[in-house]
Amino acid sequence: MASKLLTGLALGVLAGILLAPDKGSETRKKIAEKGKDLKDKFNDFVETLQNKFDNVKDEAEDMADTAKQKARSFNETGPSWAG
Repeated sequence: MASKLLTGLALGVLAGILLAPDKGSETRKKIAEKGKDLKDKFNDFVETLQNKFDNVKDEAEDMADTAKQKARSFNETGPSWAG
């Protein structure tokens, strides 16, 4: 979904620049600037996703470690109801 949004945004910006009544050199300059802006925004988006993925991964690893510790404890002591 995000890639479709970014593609639509890029096409809209490009169409707006190409239809503007500027010299060719000015139009190329604007396209280059907008391309750089879009690239920066996309890189920020990817970095945000990577950070979120890393956080979820770390949380999952912590949960797995906790479950392993509880399982080991259960195996060593037996169930609390066994008396």
